[in-house]
Amino acid sequence: MALTENGSTSLDSTRRSSRTSLGGLLQGRDFRRLLVARVLSQLSDGVFQVSLASYVIFSPERQASPADIASVLAVLLLPFSVIGPFAGVMLDRWRRRQVLYLGNLARCGLGLTTGGLLLAKAPEWLFLAAALLVTALNRFILAGLSAALPRVVDVDRLVTANSLSPTAGTVAAACGGGIGFLVHQILPPGPRADATLVTLAALLYLSAALAAQRMAPGLLGPDHRPDRPALHRAIGQAARELGEGVRHLVRDCRPAVSALVAVTVSRFCYGILVVTVLMLSRYSFNDPTDSAAGMATLGKAVAVSALGFFLAAVISPWCTRRLGLAGWLTTCTASAAVFVPALGLWFTIGPSMAAALLLGVVIQGTKICADTLVQESVEDEFRGRVFALYDVLFNAAFVAAAGVTALVLPLDGRSVAVVIGVALVYALTAVGYARAARRAPVVVLPGPDGVSTR
Repeated sequence: MALTENGSTSLDSTRRSSRTSLGGLLQGRDFRRLLVARVLSQLSDGVFQVSLASYVIFSPERQASPADIASVLAVLLLPFSVIGPFAGVMLDRWRRRQVLYLGNLARCGLGLTTGGLLLAKAPEWLFLAAALLVTALNRFILAGLSAALPRVVDVDRLVTANSLSPTAGTVAAACGGGIGFLVHQILPPGPRADATLVTLAALLYLSAALAAQRMAPGLLGPDHRPDRPALHRAIGQAARELGEGVRHLVRDCRPAVSALVAVTVSRFCYGILVVTVLMLSRYSFNDPTDSAAGMATLGKAVAVSALGFFLAAVISPWCTRRLGLAGWLTTCTASAAVFVPALGLWFTIGPSMAAALLLGVVIQGTKICADTLVQESVEDEFRGRVFALYDVLFNAAFVAAAGVTALVLPLDGRSVAVVIGVALVYALTAVGYARAARRAPVVVLPGPDGVSTR
């Protein structure tokens, strides 16, 4: 009898491993199509973001400071932080496939308009206004992609899907950034190079829209509910429904709340370090007058960070099976408290690149865990609102980090106090999240095999 039970357990384990493997996940046609739409969309984002960095930070005509970076981030991200939660109400009503399709079409048109503004040497506020709309749609689309993922994979594959899908999108964004850096190195710095990058991003947004169009209109949900009010009435009650989503999150999804706090603080730390690397690349690692060399150094940092994102996608399923989602998230934040000062205090290229690699693993590893915890513990009818709120927290943390950095970081990016402060925040986050996770174990929503706990 014991032999039979052991054999059965082994067979069940083998079947489960097959269901949750990367190869099994990629066999799903709907998942592949959603993945392609994400990759093309975020590839476009990478190219577009490099054009912004080139125009704002590495323009030969200007001397960018941390305050300049903070102001641009505030212009691009804070407005959406205000409207983002209300967009979540729409994500729980509109067909998410249509959001991906029409949103990328709109970004294509806006990208072409932005390129024209650069060539016409229009006032800077017009350029930033067009960029604001592109970025706002980007955050809206990313929230929709995350909310749609459970519609194309089952609960047993969510960790693997969250390792592959967002990470593939992040790596695609980094590749888009690499393409942008390459174009910047080939073309003389100036409005023509920036306009070329923006136009290229617009064409890639068009390809993302066409990829989304291949999916069935109702595939990504949400399910139609006749009792829901019409769209024009839904806009009027958006604030109330957002409140319902927040109450559901706080009352019934304590593990998700803890994960959101941890990943938001981690994002804040990451934002500080990103601004630091930008300043180091422009003013310390290279001649400040050589904008092309500064962009090249930043490109290397982006590339090694993208490699870290990829490594996180590879190792996170294995780590979560052995440590659990909470254990892996805690390990990521605790490790950052160690390697950030160990590598960052040298203020030289080699250790900084090593830190960028490890930060890629940490930031993506924590996001994989947080995404999965939210998807597992938040009901589908609230998921769009919660992910919109999640996105707002991400944006606000990044802008807040840039604002803090503008107050304390010198122009050359060399600050021992900033590096040590970031390490301490990472350490406190690891300790605080570990305690919260022990008090509130994860309860997975009902799936094909019933309710389970992690």
